Amino acid sequence: MDTRLKATATHLPAGARYVPGFVSAVEESEFITLLDVSVWSCELKRRVQHFGYRYDYKSRSVTSDAYLGSLPDWLQSLAHRLVEAGCFDSLPDQVIANEYLPGQGISAHIDCEPCFGDTIVSLSLLSSCEMVFREKESGTKLSTVLAPRSLVILKDAARYAWTHEIPARKSDLLDGCKVERSRRVSLTFRNVIRVL
Repeated sequence: MDTRLKATATHLPAGARYVPGFVSAVEESEFITLLDVSVWSCELKRRVQHFGYRYDYKSRSVTSDAYLGSLPDWLQSLAHRLVEAGCFDSLPDQVIANEYLPGQGISAHIDCEPCFGDTIVSLSLLSSCEMVFREKESGTKLSTVLAPRSLVILKDAARYAWTHEIPARKSDLLDGCKVERSRRVSLTFRNVIRVL
């Protein structure tokens, strides 16, 4: 199964990169424990936690009163690893944790361009899922599987010219096989560039 999942990770837009196995299963378990002892927000159809800065979904902005403090040590350590791995040029200062239960997803979007820098990095935990990319100009569609503990890195065209989404469904069709989803958590790292 893992071989098939990794093989599909080549279907990415220009500027996107996929890194399997960025963290270990032990680290994954530790991260989930740390998140689950913290308070989840239910402001969306899915549960979220914000670190560094709170993103305002209604106004699509980061305001001056949105600063939550430095990233906690475990996220700071991950942020340093992302810089060392060449994912970011400077240390990311904002992280959002999204929880997706089977049947939940996130609609097609491009992360707020005036708010966040030129790199978006997302770490998948617990369950695999399909991520769908669509080019704004041509409508060209690509999809890839994000396996547990993998990274997807969006830069350049993948960051600005393609939307990305997680379809809201309970299973994915991966290489012709129906794979049921389970709880999935993503950690998305960004740099705040504009505070209103």
